[in-house]
Amino acid sequence: MYFSDSDLKKLIIPLMIDQLLQTLVGIADSVMVASVGEAAVSGVSLIDTVVTLVIFTSTALATGGAVAAGQYMGQKRSETACRVANELILFVWKAFLLITILGYMGKGWIIYGIFGKIEADVAYNCEIYFMIVFASVPLIALYNAGAAVFRAMGDSSFVMKTSLLMNGINVGGNALLIYGFRMGIEGVAVPTLVSRLAACAMVLAALNDQGRILHILHPVSFRSNRKLLKKILYIGIPNAMENCMFQLGKLLVLSLVAGFGTASIAANAVANSLERFVVLPGNAIGAGILTVTARCIGLGDFEQTKYYTRKLMKMTYLWMAVFNLGLLLLLPVIIRIYGLSAEASGYVRRIMIYHTFCTIAIWPLSFSFPYMLRAAGDVHFTMFWSIASMWIFRIGCSFVLGKRLGWGVFGIWVAMTVDWLFRSICFTARYMSGKWRHGPIV
Repeated sequence: MYFSDSDLKKLIIPLMIDQLLQTLVGIADSVMVASVGEAAVSGVSLIDTVVTLVIFTSTALATGGAVAAGQYMGQKRSETACRVANELILFVWKAFLLITILGYMGKGWIIYGIFGKIEADVAYNCEIYFMIVFASVPLIALYNAGAAVFRAMGDSSFVMKTSLLMNGINVGGNALLIYGFRMGIEGVAVPTLVSRLAACAMVLAALNDQGRILHILHPVSFRSNRKLLKKILYIGIPNAMENCMFQLGKLLVLSLVAGFGTASIAANAVANSLERFVVLPGNAIGAGILTVTARCIGLGDFEQTKYYTRKLMKMTYLWMAVFNLGLLLLLPVIIRIYGLSAEASGYVRRIMIYHTFCTIAIWPLSFSFPYMLRAAGDVHFTMFWSIASMWIFRIGCSFVLGKRLGWGVFGIWVAMTVDWLFRSICFTARYMSGKWRHGPIV
């Protein structure tokens, strides 16, 4: 067997701690933002959806590099895997620096064109938060690329330590600026920028260590290796398109939520923060599935690919149940901590009770399981059906349930679970058919 139980623990446990840190900081952030007011919660929520679209795109491209590097490492071709890592970092830096410049040029369209008519105080908070946080886009993109390289090496503990630093700066800075200096939306935005700068610097400094299996080659070259870049983008572009369409769909749905009023926007923001917590094990173990199965695919060993997929999916279901049921028990306390209005609190309670049971039953097959298909190079299938499901079910049902039938923000979340169900059916059928067995992409 390529990975012992000890190897899997060393890979998965730091990933889960990393996800837990990020989620707890996200929840702490949202609680601290709530103390500034519901307009600030709404403003941060709206802009974070845009920034998350960009960040998820960088993560998707980084996945392409991780798969290619992982398959080369599975074939014991460490030098070529190192060149793949360098190509990934170079491409991400160039691409997301350009995206940042274009984002600032289109700021007005992003805020007023996407979200439509929003209340003046919400728009004010959106503008300030955007101007500060969007500068962190190339920094977090580089961090994601570097983190993907470390996970491809199987060194998820370093990513965990870096995440601890980044999130510590973020939450500590928020507490200092919001409660100490009584700053408003700026007190939320500035620590985000500083923390991402620190994490980016830490990852790049570590990758300069020439003793690591994957490292930044010296002398540093800014010329692209088209052959290796093509292999990265073979996985990265379909994955990025899938993630991009997913986030664009969320933006469209969020514009619908914005029309339901400030209470619905705030409730949706809080529910999204809590959702990041309950899907934490699935995201962490999904990253582990990608690393493990990419190595197996690199050697063309499909039986061990299936073995580790089954093993890690069982682990996913177990931990998803623990986290979701735990949150359900603590839900009354959590809602009180946020200090929302009675209307917004009622929305959060209803959403999360429904969401908890759907997450345990459906979410792992929708989002954790496809990591194996991507590691196998079956990215066009996952891209097509994920995008189709998003537009047909999540967006279509959101307008029907949320607006036409008058279910409001709760209807948006019901539509989301319909999307999950369809994805689960598609990905399970693909796995059972065996058509994902393309062999290595490298």
